[in-house]
Amino acid sequence: MLNFFIERPVFSTVIALVMILVGALAAVNLPIAQYPQVVPPQVTVTTSFPGANADVVSQSVAASIEQQVNGSQDMLYMSSKSGNDGSYSLTVTFDIGTDKNIDAIEVQNRVAIAQSQLPADVIRNGITVRKSTTDFLEVISLTSPERRYDAVFLSNYALLNLYDALGRVPGVGQVRIFGARDYSMRIWLNPERMARLGVTASDIANVIREQNVVAPSGGLGLPPAPQGQQMQYTVFVKGRLAAASEFENIVIREAGNGQVVRLRDVARVELAAADYSISGAEDDIPAALIGIFLQPDANALDVAKQIKQVMEAQAPHFPPGMVYSIPYSTTPFVTESLKEVIKTLLIAFALVVFVVYLFLQSWRATLIPVLVVPISLIGTFGAFAALGFSINTLTLFGLVLAIGIVVDDAIVVVEAVQQRLDAGGMTPMEATKSAIADVGGPVIAIALVLAAVFVPVAFLGGLTGQLYKQFALTLAVSVILSAICALTFTPAMCALLLIPVEQAHPRHGPLGWFFAKFNALFERSRGGYIKSVSVMERHAVIVMLTFGVLLIAVWGLISNRPTGLVPPEDQ
Repeated sequence: MLNFFIERPVFSTVIALVMILVGALAAVNLPIAQYPQVVPPQVTVTTSFPGANADVVSQSVAASIEQQVNGSQDMLYMSSKSGNDGSYSLTVTFDIGTDKNIDAIEVQNRVAIAQSQLPADVIRNGITVRKSTTDFLEVISLTSPERRYDAVFLSNYALLNLYDALGRVPGVGQVRIFGARDYSMRIWLNPERMARLGVTASDIANVIREQNVVAPSGGLGLPPAPQGQQMQYTVFVKGRLAAASEFENIVIREAGNGQVVRLRDVARVELAAADYSISGAEDDIPAALIGIFLQPDANALDVAKQIKQVMEAQAPHFPPGMVYSIPYSTTPFVTESLKEVIKTLLIAFALVVFVVYLFLQSWRATLIPVLVVPISLIGTFGAFAALGFSINTLTLFGLVLAIGIVVDDAIVVVEAVQQRLDAGGMTPMEATKSAIADVGGPVIAIALVLAAVFVPVAFLGGLTGQLYKQFALTLAVSVILSAICALTFTPAMCALLLIPVEQAHPRHGPLGWFFAKFNALFERSRGGYIKSVSVMERHAVIVMLTFGVLLIAVWGLISNRPTGLVPPEDQ
């Protein structure tokens, strides 16, 4: 069967090219991140109860919602926070590997059941259920260096003009304005005037609720109308109030002497921020801070680039004196980390080429395993796309380790073919067929054994399993692809390129003197190794005792070292 590929080198080459093409296309579209996605899915429930303190929120809001949400399918745990400003947030954490969309629907349905037990003000303000993302990308800061605009203006400008534009960028999971100061009509009550005029806070709240409404006002001349009616008019009535002066003129009640008590008589009204509990600043200058969070499968570098393009497009339309900056971004660290790993990958590849050429001492024999390395590694990116992996530190680290492994299968085939050619009496085609008949089975066995070492890691549970799953499967896939190349592409190239060593060995070339000295040194080293093994065989007890002492020493050193999931980093 394997002779089919030897006799058809074009077909074997096409298989290798397909691996490269699929892997290259996948690599261009794969998400890029520092680490794999290992954070458990989270769903957040937020609402507010205006005027209530933390204890009231806990008893009237938190208890009802949490009683219903508790026990959701695949839920691990939940945590909530009730604030003295009436705010309430609940974070529900689900098991790793569950679908975020299904989790959000599950929580949404359970919150809907709890709504009948919640205060009317809470339902009126709305309850938000959304998928939470913790993959933070960067912070955009809007400032006014000349202090023309305050934090309220900056925050609302960001909300009205930037929030939606940034949220539409592909790959953005969530846009959050930290310390958002949404415009709100704030009413500052004067207790002394209220007491003198006999007005209570509930009276004011009720009249505002009654008079600040949008109601259909109908029309004139609509059917059924008197015969001869020819005109129809739509009636427009001022409903929801917009300016502070309009709120000031709200009538609270009418006094018995014909006078009326208006809101301005007992309170001060101003257009300001709804919440002052959190504020943002950059270099002691008020700022609106916009946080950008990534979707799980997003490419951090591409998203950051598109975010920058959006901001550059919006900047010319900023009011005079407003500027933006990006004071914090995770992309520089991700970029530098990946650059270092890629540099290590290239160095490892260069070392493999050097070592293979040093021992095979023929560019023809060296070229074949050197070609197998990029074919196997690039083809592995195609498996990344199929398995939902990303290009991250661990997958690239797996490729670095795979460089030294994937070359082994090709070397086994090349050496077997070269040995038969050197023995004489065979053409390259015959030597290749004879060699592949002998080493085909061992090559398959090598690939399966190596894959069997790494595949079980992919089935580890919990956070550790999710983190190292991509690393293990990267190695396993690259080994399998290298075996495929060793059984298809490598034999075909051997039949085309290899010649007997007498013709290929550069004894009389510019490197002939170097290889002669290297071979002599290597033979002496091998002789010394054989002698040392003979000595160890005669003193096996001493060797085993020494080995045991070394094991104990290593165990002592390892047990005294601190442990952790990933190394500490300074970002």
